[in-house]
Amino acid sequence: MNNQLENQKILVAGAGGLLGVKIVKNALQQGASIIAADINIDLMKKRFLSEGIEIESGTVEYVKLDVTNESDVKKLFKSKLDITGAVNSTYPRNKTYGAHFFDVSLESFNENISLHLGSAFLFTQQCAAYFETNKAPFSLVNISSIYGVVAPKFDIYNGTSMTMPVEYAAIKSAIVHLNKYASAYVNDSKFRVNSVSPGGIFDSQPDDFLTAYKKSTHGKGMLDVEDVVGSILFLLSSQSRFITGQNVLIDDGFSL
Repeated sequence: MNNQLENQKILVAGAGGLLGVKIVKNALQQGASIIAADINIDLMKKRFLSEGIEIESGTVEYVKLDVTNESDVKKLFKSKLDITGAVNSTYPRNKTYGAHFFDVSLESFNENISLHLGSAFLFTQQCAAYFETNKAPFSLVNISSIYGVVAPKFDIYNGTSMTMPVEYAAIKSAIVHLNKYASAYVNDSKFRVNSVSPGGIFDSQPDDFLTAYKKSTHGKGMLDVEDVVGSILFLLSSQSRFITGQNVLIDDGFSL
């Protein structure tokens, strides 16, 4: 068993989500203890059970958290966390998110920027403030995307009702630079903030889309969630202790 996270305590925001559940499962297997934060604790626990995670093992603490609520986030970081790192895998958005470019209203665009990028800023800010108070080694991993780095390949959406939301591109590209800003501002080798940028992750998308997407990769096609987790855990571990302000692309060549 690889115990590269032994004696580490990781806060996972959005722990009940598609990516969050796998991060928790794999981090536990690598020796970490977890603070699992999500807006719906009951649903999170059900998803943990479906993944074979022992929800009452003593290595997982549960916190109800709305990352878009400033007082919620600040209250959490002022509590006795004793954490060595954090992952923000949340994905807040409004009900009109995902519309095609010409159908996106300014109000909806601004709201999604506020929800997703605003909460990413708040979470990153509070991780930095937590480090400044405690001065113990700390690693934050944010989640960006290949579409925060390269322009969308719109042709792969032909024949589907899907698109690549403009808000997503704006948010994910901003997160990459937010990492650099926070790392440079704190300016301490013990505080690190990085991101991973996955390619598309399989979540029962239409077959036509999956086929078209696969043609732009080196053969894998859409990623499984497990394909992303290893890089996140690496960035949390001491094996990456002098990597900061960086963005790791995981896309099987999609962005080339």
